[in-house]
Amino acid sequence: MDSRCYAFFFAVTSLTVIALAYDPDSLQDLCVADHSSGTKVNGFTCKPESSITASDFFFAGIGKAAVVTNAVGSAVTGANVEKIAGLNTLGVSLSRIDYAPGGVNPPHTHPRATEVIYVLEGELDVGFITTANKLFAKTVKKGQVFVFPRGLVHYQKNNNKAKPASVISAFNSQLPGTQSIAATLFTATPAIRNDVLATAFQIGTKGIEKIKSKLAPKKG
Repeated sequence: MDSRCYAFFFAVTSLTVIALAYDPDSLQDLCVADHSSGTKVNGFTCKPESSITASDFFFAGIGKAAVVTNAVGSAVTGANVEKIAGLNTLGVSLSRIDYAPGGVNPPHTHPRATEVIYVLEGELDVGFITTANKLFAKTVKKGQVFVFPRGLVHYQKNNNKAKPASVISAFNSQLPGTQSIAATLFTATPAIRNDVLATAFQIGTKGIEKIKSKLAPKKG
């Protein structure tokens, strides 16, 4: 992957964090996440400086396309503080999204971050919806960028039914969080009552059960 792509996204997210930080600002040079600590804080506790290594700041997982095997036709590979411990308190992260031909990254939100995508390959139909219920949609191609404001419902679709597509996403949070609208509503634990969903979507409870059965996690 072109090193200029990484530099661009880190520059964009760093400037965004300076302008309006959603993650707490760091008060020291390094606070590498100690994933083994049982202490609960807003973020992660810091490793002892003596145990920090260069590997804490490295991740090779988004250098190649993921294998897409799910029904919606997309796979997200995160490069956040859960994968890169050195991102703790820095307020930035990346993801790679790979789309099968015709694949969709279904409507979802990131409650803790704005997202900027850079198209690596292919052509995508993308859009987000404001709280006034207005859709902003556009087709983006290789080398182009699109922004999804923090917390707003958005989606991407590979509009080529013959070729895959991929993007790099940048976030101004070390762990932006993701809520898929369909999964949130129909696979919550405990489950949302069928009559609530039936009223919300104006369909019968049998229709709700059918949707739930399609979205239920597959048992191994």
